[in-house]
Amino acid sequence: MVSTALSHTLSSPLSSHRTHTNFSLSLRRSISVSSSPTSSSISRSLILPTQSKTNRTCFVSNCSTDGKQNSTEEVPIEFRYPAFPSVIDINQIREILPHRFPFLLVDRVIEYNPGVSAVAIKNVTINDNFFPGHFPERPIMPGVLMVEAMAQVGGIVMLQPEVGGSRDNFFFAGIDKVRFRKPVIAGDTLVMRMTLIKLQKRFGIAKMEGKAYVGREVVCEGEFLMAMGSE
Repeated sequence: MVSTALSHTLSSPLSSHRTHTNFSLSLRRSISVSSSPTSSSISRSLILPTQSKTNRTCFVSNCSTDGKQNSTEEVPIEFRYPAFPSVIDINQIREILPHRFPFLLVDRVIEYNPGVSAVAIKNVTINDNFFPGHFPERPIMPGVLMVEAMAQVGGIVMLQPEVGGSRDNFFFAGIDKVRFRKPVIAGDTLVMRMTLIKLQKRFGIAKMEGKAYVGREVVCEGEFLMAMGSE
């Protein structure tokens, strides 16, 4: 009975006409809707299946750089390292410190923060008077002289007007926590930083922290207690 009714419906002219009309209307609507700007969802559903195949294609572009950019001229070694600045030169150091040859162990002050710190250098050369005896076969700067050089840098900080206003002598009052990390040999440049930690102006006593470097490596460090005096 169902098959007979279905065949009757399909075979009737009226039903076939209605089916053709509805299909034509739906096709026209889909075409008109997909062409309209507001039908992005419908148009995408119609276009995406075809675009998914084309999107799989990859385009690879190779960039070639100019050979002149890659080849950089090497800077000669004599131009790679700038000279140390001279904030306080040797003549000014001689006016501040009472030391003279062979015990003046500061060649130049390269940084000075008034009343706080100073950084100075000592150029260690084979002509220094201590090398013939320390040691003849292996010239090494004595540790006590490294401590002395650092103390002289501390004296430059202490004897400035910003600290005590005195140009008198200064003396060691104590040394603590001194450590020697690496030997200093002829040809090295000893860079010493001394920082004022505490100052008692009434007693003329200063506590300082010191570190000495060769390159970026600490070779000596410690705490210094120094006293100012006229004699």
